[in-house]
Amino acid sequence: MTIRHAEGTWEGDLLKGKGIIKSESGVLNTPYSFRTRFENEKGTNPEELIAAAHAGCYSMALSHMLSQLGHVPTHVHTTAGVTLDKVGEGFKITKILLTCNATVPGIDEQTFLQTANNAKIACPISQALSATPIELKATLAQITS
Repeated sequence: MTIRHAEGTWEGDLLKGKGIIKSESGVLNTPYSFRTRFENEKGTNPEELIAAAHAGCYSMALSHMLSQLGHVPTHVHTTAGVTLDKVGEGFKITKILLTCNATVPGIDEQTFLQTANNAKIACPISQALSATPIELKATLAQITS
């Protein structure tokens, strides 16, 4: 069993307050605020961190599943878009869009797409976020000689 830790601290009210998000490894130690979360001010926010975790996890899961089929990818690139909407009196993550482009020698498109969809389901972050609709746009890059 592996347990990872991170922490968030907030001081003040929602609009004028500020916080710090830290990871156990020390890689992440960054401020965040209402403006970085809701007004596109430069800086991070919880949704961006979820997107980063999801993109990284999905890329690893897809690479692993393709490799198990005997098709080791040379490149897997995934972006994750996390949509935060106002719902009622609060906010809710209403959708996640994974967009993946992969270079996988020797695989046909149907096998790739099926594996890409299976990876979306098997990815541990996808499983943790399964209450939110997760869409996938997967593209197999054409290999040129």
